[in-house]
Amino acid sequence: MLDLATTEGTSALHSLLATADAVIDDHDADWLERLGLDPGQLEQRYPAVVFCSITPCGLSAPPEWRHIRSLNVFHRSGWGYHTPSSPDPARPPLKGPGRFLVDYEAGLDAALCTAAALYWRRNGGSGQHIDVSQLEVMMSRADTVIGRLLAGDDEAGNDRSLYDQRGPRGFFPCADGAVYLYMTSRKHWKGLCELMGNPEWTRSYDDDWLEFGVTDERVAECQSQFAAWVRDKAKDAVSEQAQRLGVPIVPVNNAADLHRSPQFIFREFFRRLEHPVLGPALYPTVPYKLSASPATLATPAPRLGQHTEAVLHASHISTRAPAATKATAGAKDAIGNEVRQDGPLAGVRVLELTKVWAGPYAGKLLAFLGAEVIKIESRHNMDEMRAYGGVDPNHAPYFLSLNPEILSVQLNLKSPQGLELLRQLVAKSDIVLNNLRPGAMERMGFGYEQLRAIKPDIISVSIKMWGNDGPLGYQTGYAPCFASLAGFNYLVGYEGEPPAGINMRYGDATVGANAAFAAVAALLHRQRTGEGQFVDVSAVECLSSLIGDSLLAYSLTGQIPEPDGNRHADMAPHGCYPCRDGEWLSLAVATDDEWRTLCHLLERPALAEDPCFSTRAQRLQHYRELDARLAELTAGQSADALAARLRAAGLAACKSHSSLDVLQDEYLWNRQFYCAVSDKRDGTRPIVGAPWRLSKTPRAIVRGAPDLGEHNAYVYREVLGLSAERFQQLIDNGIIE
Repeated sequence: MLDLATTEGTSALHSLLATADAVIDDHDADWLERLGLDPGQLEQRYPAVVFCSITPCGLSAPPEWRHIRSLNVFHRSGWGYHTPSSPDPARPPLKGPGRFLVDYEAGLDAALCTAAALYWRRNGGSGQHIDVSQLEVMMSRADTVIGRLLAGDDEAGNDRSLYDQRGPRGFFPCADGAVYLYMTSRKHWKGLCELMGNPEWTRSYDDDWLEFGVTDERVAECQSQFAAWVRDKAKDAVSEQAQRLGVPIVPVNNAADLHRSPQFIFREFFRRLEHPVLGPALYPTVPYKLSASPATLATPAPRLGQHTEAVLHASHISTRAPAATKATAGAKDAIGNEVRQDGPLAGVRVLELTKVWAGPYAGKLLAFLGAEVIKIESRHNMDEMRAYGGVDPNHAPYFLSLNPEILSVQLNLKSPQGLELLRQLVAKSDIVLNNLRPGAMERMGFGYEQLRAIKPDIISVSIKMWGNDGPLGYQTGYAPCFASLAGFNYLVGYEGEPPAGINMRYGDATVGANAAFAAVAALLHRQRTGEGQFVDVSAVECLSSLIGDSLLAYSLTGQIPEPDGNRHADMAPHGCYPCRDGEWLSLAVATDDEWRTLCHLLERPALAEDPCFSTRAQRLQHYRELDARLAELTAGQSADALAARLRAAGLAACKSHSSLDVLQDEYLWNRQFYCAVSDKRDGTRPIVGAPWRLSKTPRAIVRGAPDLGEHNAYVYREVLGLSAERFQQLIDNGIIE
């Protein structure tokens, strides 16, 4: 603990800063400037230190946006307006699960950028400042949705179900809880029919109806029939049987289910620690296994000031961080420092064997940090995203939104020659990233041990639904399945009602961000030791890690956290309140002073003194009546105008943004979060850019998603050094297809 209002406190802080490799901070720009800790001063005084700022909307945000809270960020990002899936427009939009979703997500990107910046510093670079915007992180997690809307491939609007996907998917009650069903293909449908015993009603459906014959009427009948069939089944048993038939049906797990999950027990996702006040508890760990440098969890959270004396009197306090050395010269920033435009991971090569969203998102983040990411494809085994939303595989909206700055190379992996070329590419790479089905890499001869035989220091990153091992490791699924298995979806719903789940698009990008961070952590380990390793990422554990507070609460109390609407344990009011024209206002009030200010601005000063609401404890106790009173006062008002008036007075308020609002957010355009990249057909295309700013190593994001095989010549001729004759021979023989 340091008292920064005193000379002694600030002196001790600066002594600590001088010894640091990295500094993580979440104060706004005004606070930093008052203490002489703004980025410019810090970079000049401590040139070897990596400083990372995490704020709601970035350090450049106008003052009125600097004090908004996680609830408001969730709603400004567009996620809140579209949660839950299949929403009732008359009911309030819901917050995400648990209390800290936005904070966990922003912290993940902060860790990724900090690790990448430290990697660059060790390569002869310097320290730098990282500016992470929670708002942009949350919007980045919806890149395939927002990217298509930006480019005009889909039409934005105020429909709260816009993020939904058509088809028979959703939550279905069963004998001991609920299951989640998600289907997209002929294989899924035929498996479901077999699971149900091929009932008569299914015979009126074509096998390919999910691809070419989806109608509201068919979806409604399918859901109704499946609901009746599954109602008396046990969720684990029916899900297990469905998985064996290739049908993505999973149990909707709660905290108790996860603590007794054989998969979580096998992978040791929970670790028992003894807290000096709370006693023993099972703590969630990390959602990835690193074979050479495994994450450890040895101590619980510290008591306030527990280590003050030990830290301030440690011998290392007088040791300065390593002096920075200048890297390759580039442009200069506003204070004259060298700036490189190729990112902190410049020189790192990633071989990407991924499809759909989670794996490609990991590759995109690594590319945004400067890595050269080469995507392996073939004409007969393309990324499915090249087919969604269009007929031209080189101009499919989903693929274009998700794959900027990626290189594409064609390679037939069903031929011995193709596999040999892949081995040669592995030998030239630093990271191999895959999210193929369990066992696929091993069957091709590219399991980790086989990769290591090709290149001893290779880093292999594997993304699977449950991870690479364990009793459930064979199962597969999609993001809504991850979220349901992880206990994530269970927590989203109206109070006293069954789980409704977060919007079905949520999950893949979070998994990809975890994979990208774990890959850079492995790079740091290799940089220090020369040792590569296997990184085993569990998609389910990634989503469980975002509700760690709820999982720990269950371990401590034995009470299963339930859906709680928009409630918050420490804030009231905290929720979404109706305004005119179907708009909603997100509002989070933490203190009694804020409450009195709110009542004054709503022209109801007497409400502040109402004995049911005058103190925070009373408001928390009478939250239902409080929400009802506020809903009466906000109804009929403009959400934007009311939110602006409340923010100007220092309150945390924001309109719940529809997709249309998200696209029209001028601040995001001015901050260049929305940026333009090359496009083969239209010249340029707007995309969702990086949710961070790096002061010394920003990556210039200018290249759009690649055509299939666009970089064949570069990869085969320059990277592998093949002759022109050999290159043409491979094309003629169908190896490069």
